[in-house]
Parts: sequence; C-alpha cells; structure tokens
Amino acid sequence: MSENVLVLNANFEPINVCNLRRAIGLIIAERAALVVNGRGVIHSISSTFPRPSIIRLQKMVQRPRTRVRLNRREIFRRDNFTCQYCGKRSLDLTIDHVVPRHLGGRHTWKNVVAACASCNHRKGGRRPAEANMALLHNPAEPPCSAIYVFGRHLTEYAEWEPFLNGW
Repeated sequence: MSENVLVLNANFEPINVCNLRRAIGLIIAERAALVVNGRGVIHSISSTFPRPSIIRLQKMVQRPRTRVRLNRREIFRRDNFTCQYCGKRSLDLTIDHVVPRHLGGRHTWKNVVAACASCNHRKGGRRPAEANMALLHNPAEPPCSAIYVFGRHLTEYAEWEPFLNGW
C-alpha cells in the first residue's frame, strides 16, 4: 500500500499527495470522493473498495499558497541537476553562493546555484566575474505551480496530468 494518491480540493485544485491507506480512510469516512480509479480494487473480508488514483475532498479547505522550500534537493531540481557554470549534468553537485556569504551574499533563491565540485573550487570565495566565470541561467525562485510541485510523480502517475495543468 505504498501507492500515492493525488488529493484535490473541492474546487479541483491539487493540494496534496497522500498514501493509499489515507485516501481509502477519507473515502470511507465520506470526507472525500473518488475521482479516478484506474488501478483496480482492494478486497476486504466483507466488501470491495476501488483503489483510488485521485480523490476530491467534499469540503473546501482554505490553505495558504505553498512555496517551494529552499533546500539542497530543490536547488538541484530547479537547476535540472546541471552545474550552472560549466553545464555538466551530474548527481554529485554542490551548492554555490553566487555572491559569497563573507561578501554579504544571502542564502536566498536568487543567490544559490548548483555547481560541480571543480567549478565551485575554481570560483572559490569570489564573485563569478572576478573568477572569469559566467552563469548559464540567472537563479530565481522556482514557480509554485502544481506541475512543478507534483510533477515528479507524473512519470509514474500519468493520469494526474489533466488535473495539474492550469493550477
């Protein structure tokens, strides 16, 4: 029961991903309704339940707009696991502050990039211009769209795509 289920708000806005057990519990408690099955059924001793892929909450839940957290994994994901100085794709990257912290640079989306170890070492504690290096892309905060937030699940759950587009 480790399958993921997309949870939609009452207005069909994607708000969360939960596990199959939680989704079935919400359906049984009548707090959510099945939107897409596509996975078959689960048999218990006395009844049969659909195996949901997407559920929709019965009541609207007011939630603040989510923002993408600034952490190592999200920086690499934003930069597509590519060094922002030489363009080398790798899973073995480091975090580089464009303006080094000792020169007043802050730890924000606009000042951190993914860099390979050799480029990070070559740049050292200098600004990119001082090290004769240029960024491939200017760093920015990634969008908090549903496609970006939940898009990593699309390879496994293609049926979610129509519900993620446009949010």
